[in-house]
Amino acid sequence: MSNGNVIAVILGGGRGTRLFPLTRDRAKPSVPIAGKFRLVDIPISNCLHSGLERIYVLTQFNSVSLNRHIAQTYRFDSYRRGFVQILAAQQTLMGDEWYQGTADAVKHNQPYILNPRVADDHVLILAGDHLYRMDYRKMLAVHTETNADITVSVIPVKKEVTSGLGILQADANGRITDFVEKPQTEEELQQLRVKPDVFTSRGIEPKDREYIASMGIYIFNSDVLQEVLQDDSNVDFGKHIIPKSIKKRQVSAYFFDGYWEDIGTIHSFYSANIALTDVSPAFNFYDEQGPIYTNRRHLPSTKVNSSSVRSSILAEGSIINDSELDRTIVGIRSIISNASRIYQSVLMGADYYESDTIRTENAKAGIPNVGIGKKCLIQNAIIDKNARIGDNAVIANTKNLDNHDAENYYIRDGIVIVPKDATIPPDTVI
Repeated sequence: MSNGNVIAVILGGGRGTRLFPLTRDRAKPSVPIAGKFRLVDIPISNCLHSGLERIYVLTQFNSVSLNRHIAQTYRFDSYRRGFVQILAAQQTLMGDEWYQGTADAVKHNQPYILNPRVADDHVLILAGDHLYRMDYRKMLAVHTETNADITVSVIPVKKEVTSGLGILQADANGRITDFVEKPQTEEELQQLRVKPDVFTSRGIEPKDREYIASMGIYIFNSDVLQEVLQDDSNVDFGKHIIPKSIKKRQVSAYFFDGYWEDIGTIHSFYSANIALTDVSPAFNFYDEQGPIYTNRRHLPSTKVNSSSVRSSILAEGSIINDSELDRTIVGIRSIISNASRIYQSVLMGADYYESDTIRTENAKAGIPNVGIGKKCLIQNAIIDKNARIGDNAVIANTKNLDNHDAENYYIRDGIVIVPKDATIPPDTVI
């Protein structure tokens, strides 16, 4: 099967409330990760390494920065059919409402995705907030070998994570026989538990994993997708289309056992970033055979002056002065001033450098410069882009709050988040 007969669709998600305030001023796929990348770079890079060069990204909220990133990053030469194109929510004859769910988003853009003039055989549907590396050609091969109408990429999981995922049951041939979106009761879980040989027969070690979870990655035959989208009650793939389809269609499972993390919440996003600082991280950004692509910014190398840096990632264009860092992600253009201590934190950096003139004006006005001031303590925090952290500030959730909203910061799952462009005055204690 030619990959030229496959169109890829990346779902950008809705308001991204679970990732707020990181999604306050940007679409979820545009959220920075690992210092220099954006979430959308992950599925796009996977597509390109799989030979899939026609990619739509569906979004409806705050899509300006995402548009800019994609326009600056993914350019194909005039001799190839490839493109990465944003399809933002718009009023059309298909409907004038916001997307009501994942399937509804695809339905609103049916004229582009299921264009009869192109006649694609298959549609690959991907999430925009997952961290993983996959060759989709292997999934496409399983889809055709099993004569499937729909194929769902699945992964073995332990019981404790089942309540947040779509859990399914599959027979010996890999056909999906049962599917429950986010099961909550013990009775549902009992019916969905699988025997170890379901995994071992596919060369996968169970490792105390007794359930099969959907990864939110689907391949549809184009005619099948067109048909299921005609039903107005099919608003969401996980909640509606997959559970209905397994009763009357061939819905196959593609088993995957590599690293995969849903980073759609603040806690999972923070944990996935900090895990990248491990000596041998589960997800490897250093794989030459499958690099993750992003915007080339032509920034200078990072400069470290008289500092202690342990198990941290330093993106380009940063300056670190006489400070101490441990298990920290330092994003592009980060400025860290003298005698600051930063532990287990994610700094997203800045979109620009401030000139000496502006820094002088900041001092006169009593405004901190963009970056981290002198003698700051930052621990278990996410500092979004262009934030101004004043001298002697303590950002460490000193009151051990789980969730809290303030004027210039938020706490989610015990993690302090300073949003984009926010200012933390000098001597503040959070």
